[in-house]
Amino acid sequence: METGCQGRSGPLDESLAPLSSAAALKEANRCLFCYDAPCTHACPTHIDVPRFIKKIATGNLRGSAQTILEANLLGATCARVCPVQELCEGACVLGASHEPISIGRLQRYAMDSAYRQERLGVQPEKSTGKRIAVIGAGPAGLSCAGELARRGHSVTIFEKRALPGGLSTYGIIGLREPMEIALAEARMIEQLGVTVETGAALGDPLDLAELKARFEIVVLAVGLGRTPRLNIPGEEHVLDGLDYIERSKTSLASFRTGKDVVILGAGNTAIDCATVARRLGAERVTIVYRRTEREMTAYEHEYAFAKGEGIEFRFLAQPVRVLSKGGQVVGLECARIRLGAADASGRPSPELLPDLNFTLPADEIVRAIGQQKPSLAATLPLKTTHGYITVDENFETSIAGVFAAGDCVRSHGAASTVMAVQDGKLAAAAIHAKLTDAQAAGGRV
Repeated sequence: METGCQGRSGPLDESLAPLSSAAALKEANRCLFCYDAPCTHACPTHIDVPRFIKKIATGNLRGSAQTILEANLLGATCARVCPVQELCEGACVLGASHEPISIGRLQRYAMDSAYRQERLGVQPEKSTGKRIAVIGAGPAGLSCAGELARRGHSVTIFEKRALPGGLSTYGIIGLREPMEIALAEARMIEQLGVTVETGAALGDPLDLAELKARFEIVVLAVGLGRTPRLNIPGEEHVLDGLDYIERSKTSLASFRTGKDVVILGAGNTAIDCATVARRLGAERVTIVYRRTEREMTAYEHEYAFAKGEGIEFRFLAQPVRVLSKGGQVVGLECARIRLGAADASGRPSPELLPDLNFTLPADEIVRAIGQQKPSLAATLPLKTTHGYITVDENFETSIAGVFAAGDCVRSHGAASTVMAVQDGKLAAAAIHAKLTDAQAAGGRV
């Protein structure tokens, strides 16, 4: 398993080199090993952080990885993509007067060592004979499937893409997570006995009624949809942000970027798109956002990173028309904005200022303005909340025996990889309890 920055120096290789053994040992020994540690509470999957770091300090890397995997089967991914500054490291008691422990890098060190040596130590229990179908092989689906498999259940994942991993494989910039990391974790889930069938989407050719007849439980872990349209003239020339990142991971050798690149949106995906453009040769990269930096959904450290890359920001600006000549983009016309009363999101609503439009030069425009609600929520007879699939406290939908987890159910609060992993874990625990109760009662779910 490639651990990044070893023998490679490409512009989109992992930004942080892996810790050396000496550096990891030194960092682990800085930990105070707090009782009732705030870092563990701050982790959405509640990894026992002091315990896994203590095992690094004593040279027990396999035990360290096993501690991580007890709470989070996608520990190698989360070590890379979690916003640790906002979570575990942000809660570190050393952060007030010293540098917080580099928890994310230590977690990556332990997980990469375990993958290299193929000593993960995750084993399934005796088979229960119960069959579960999981739709979607992203972080929520893989987490749910893996947790169910190690409880002894037979799990089949149906994934519409050619490769498993969801956004970890296709939609997170290689600078943060190389493709091979996500694929290695998917293989580990398969080694637990999970079957992964790719090229199989619900509705084409899968049918929910048929799945319910074949499996005791069906889990929907379908994530969100594509990037919404702008609905402005000339939009046919605008590139999709998720496709842009995917090409940078799957077709880097043939990837070409413009000289003047404009990115629309100010979330973490927009930062990733801007970074791709900048690192692959764009002379000028500008992020256009209709609110101010206070309302950005990108994390503060991502904003600082982007500015450090030389990426420019134009706030209080809204695209109104793409300018082109002979089929080639030449600019983006924007309206100036003022902020009004709060909208449904709780943020001030943008209001166009008349007769103050301006034009930005651009030969490439990329939209990264979030993702659409899960399309299955509208096509299946499921109860929804603001377009997201509604689930109860056990992640069961309005259809008995059909569960859902991950971004497709997150009608409020921030969506992230680690939250999807935790959703999958909690859903698996609830499903296992339901199957166990049904078995004790002698009936089918």
